[in-house]
Amino acid sequence: MMGGMAGLEGVEQPRPRSSATAARWTSAVDDEQAFKALELFGNPTDGEVALPSRPESAATARRITSCVMQRQWQLPPQAVEHGVLLVSELVGNAVRHTGARVFGLRMLRRRGWVRIEVRDPSRGLPCLMPVREMDVSGRGLFLVDKLSDRWGVDLLPRGKTTWFEMRTVDR
Repeated sequence: MMGGMAGLEGVEQPRPRSSATAARWTSAVDDEQAFKALELFGNPTDGEVALPSRPESAATARRITSCVMQRQWQLPPQAVEHGVLLVSELVGNAVRHTGARVFGLRMLRRRGWVRIEVRDPSRGLPCLMPVREMDVSGRGLFLVDKLSDRWGVDLLPRGKTTWFEMRTVDR
């Protein structure tokens, strides 16, 4: 007896996609969403882009960061992965802890370095907390500290910019 979906015996079932096909399809969908986000919000390499301070904006910031680092700057996969993770952490902090309506995202590149900034209207400073093995939250700045080459906070007349920098290999 052949296994299938209950009630659909005799109906041709779709063939499972190979992982390579699924990866290409997922990548194409991600690229399309990233290009839409860049079109809608702007390119953070041209100047700061404003994103709404909502949890779903973390996904938008990740897509934009990935697109810029991978497609525009053509950085190695590990650098892209770290950049996307760290921007997600900074955006998460801005959304959760500032009470802002919007936050700004800006990305800069100079020879051998990438700098990503998240600006918000709060002057409250982020705090690097000690992390224990069983902690389920509070690891954001710990990750930023471990995966970036340097990071910091610049106080502004109205708010702050939290940033990180990573060394890169220029192609």
